[in-house]
Amino acid sequence: MKATEANFLQFLHGNNKQFIIPIYQRTYSWTIAQCRQLWEDILRVAQEEHIPSHFVGSIVYISKGIISASAIQEFLVIDGQQRLTTLSLLLVALAKAIEKAGEPAKEATQLNLKKITNYYLLNNDEDGLLQYRLLLTQSDRETLMKLVNGYPLPANASPRIAENYQYFERVVAESNVPLETIITGIRKLVIVDVSLDRTQDNPQLIFESLNSTGLALSQADLIRNYILMGLETREQTDLYTNYWFPMEQGFGHAEDAGYFDRFMRDYLTIKNNGHIPNIDRVYVEFKTYVHSHPDLTMRAIVADIYRYAKHFIALVFEKDLPRDVLQVVKDINTLKVEVAYPFLLETLDDYEQGVLTQDGLLAILKTVESYIFRRVICAIPTNSLNKTFATLTREINKDRYLESVQAALLIKDSYRRFPGDEELRQQFVIKDVYNFRPRLYMLRKLENFQRTKELINVDEYTIEHIMPQNEDLSAEWRNELGANWQQIHERYLHTIGNLTLTGYNSEYSDRTFKEKRDYPDRKGFHNSPLFLNEYLAGLDHWNEETIQTRAGMLADLAVQIWAYPKLSEETIAPYRLTQNKGNGDSEPRDYPMEHYEYLQEGPMLALFKAFRHRVLNLDPIVREEHKKLYIAFKATTNFVDVVPQKVRLRLSLNLPFTEIDDPKGLCVDVSNRGRWGNGDIELGLSTMEELDYVMDLVMQAFDWQMGNE
Repeated sequence: MKATEANFLQFLHGNNKQFIIPIYQRTYSWTIAQCRQLWEDILRVAQEEHIPSHFVGSIVYISKGIISASAIQEFLVIDGQQRLTTLSLLLVALAKAIEKAGEPAKEATQLNLKKITNYYLLNNDEDGLLQYRLLLTQSDRETLMKLVNGYPLPANASPRIAENYQYFERVVAESNVPLETIITGIRKLVIVDVSLDRTQDNPQLIFESLNSTGLALSQADLIRNYILMGLETREQTDLYTNYWFPMEQGFGHAEDAGYFDRFMRDYLTIKNNGHIPNIDRVYVEFKTYVHSHPDLTMRAIVADIYRYAKHFIALVFEKDLPRDVLQVVKDINTLKVEVAYPFLLETLDDYEQGVLTQDGLLAILKTVESYIFRRVICAIPTNSLNKTFATLTREINKDRYLESVQAALLIKDSYRRFPGDEELRQQFVIKDVYNFRPRLYMLRKLENFQRTKELINVDEYTIEHIMPQNEDLSAEWRNELGANWQQIHERYLHTIGNLTLTGYNSEYSDRTFKEKRDYPDRKGFHNSPLFLNEYLAGLDHWNEETIQTRAGMLADLAVQIWAYPKLSEETIAPYRLTQNKGNGDSEPRDYPMEHYEYLQEGPMLALFKAFRHRVLNLDPIVREEHKKLYIAFKATTNFVDVVPQKVRLRLSLNLPFTEIDDPKGLCVDVSNRGRWGNGDIELGLSTMEELDYVMDLVMQAFDWQMGNE
């Protein structure tokens, strides 16, 4: 390696040079922000005579290593393409400004249109690609060549190249700074000229260790360079042209680089059996993956990446999928659960490979949508979903694809659970829908349920509060709602029972219900073409009872739209047993009530039922699980376990003994004793009279667990 300080213009100038951006480099990605900073730096050093130079970074390159009949020296740029390209764009803009001015710059600068073009942009004696001093990657190349030659931009111009050139063209024209001043500033720019020796230097290691002042490389950039840099030129070109470049086109230009990084994380999650790499360590994980599969050629790896990338692009950009499948994908994307992508990528790949039919794929996607929606409505924490979907494929049997996917989701418990119909109904009617992010998605699904044609575009409507939002309700509305109108207004205002769609929101305003129903010129609920307004058309009053009735009707629709899989316990049982064995559990996860000798009849059964009812109503997240020797109640994990005994229920509370507030002294520290159940605290529940006090202790265990989670 040889590194020297060099004047930037002198670096470009010289007999027959060409700097080539290799195909494995990322596309040009500097934004207006970086260009503005460079422009301001150039003006500053130009106008301050005491500043002799301004450092703009290093340019690292290596000889292409191919002997050509031409006299052109070709260099592959390892680092520095952003600076080279940006300064070339500025030089093109400056050359155009000099030409427009119709006179050369002052002699002091010794720089005019001809010199800019022939010294720094073109190899004037060459033809074809060899005439260009800077040759960019495939997606950027044509745009820069058109600009250098003074031609109009191509139809598919590289957006960054075009935008940044237009920025420089504008600031040169509008800055009121003399052209010779700008030239002076450019002449002060210096770089570190780093030339590599092909026989001694490792370009990949040098590339990884560089810490430039430019725009940080994405994980996908690093992966592309790692894949292609070590290959022979012919194979580089082949893999880039047939695989990597089409992927880059599919993901878009630099503005969508984040998608490529996300895809590579999801791809590695699939290949590493559900292990999810940190987004900032995708490159490191990819190298580990390659090294651990020495049997795979780089061509095979790139071809596989390309295959899954097509599925990811179809998901993210919602295209190239069957119409029915595409609609469900759009609905899933509306719910913002990109963590499901590793599983969805695998199902799409299985569909493409013929393992899964289109109907099967559609049913699985709808199951995923229902699982996600129900959990959102029931306010179940989402932090477990990434692991749930990352490992879901390991839990299914592809010979019984749909059934096994549904069973795998149904047997999940606690915070991973698939909420049932009753839980959905309970939460659906009380949900603050108006402040629910995907509220239009929800209303669209309700409005268009069972419509196959003439679908309603809810984007053309606005959300209407039937009972107005105004806290200072009119006397008519107060009378309509009754004596406790304030409580009704506060409780039901933003819930589904009180919300609908209309095209006449401004006309309705705070009018009474009957005025909204019978609004003139066929604008009222009575004449509405919307399903959501059918029930309203036949009412004379709007009050707590009608709000609850309508909410219940819509909740009944919700359990059909976001359906709960209908699998019998007989069908689910083998999957439950398989999952338990996979977790190292030799016993069934759930035992029937008949298993517990002291819960068959009498006061202990009644006491347990009362206790269970109170515990399950602490929070929707609480789940019950029947083990061989005890019954567990779980949130994120067990917080109270019950061992049924002849004359009492023996309870284990899962929190440190030092954390419990027990004025009556019922709790015993069993941290050093062997007991069935989880936790350091034991107490007994023998009578109904003790239930309130014991529940206070149980709530402490629940709150302690949730607070620590």
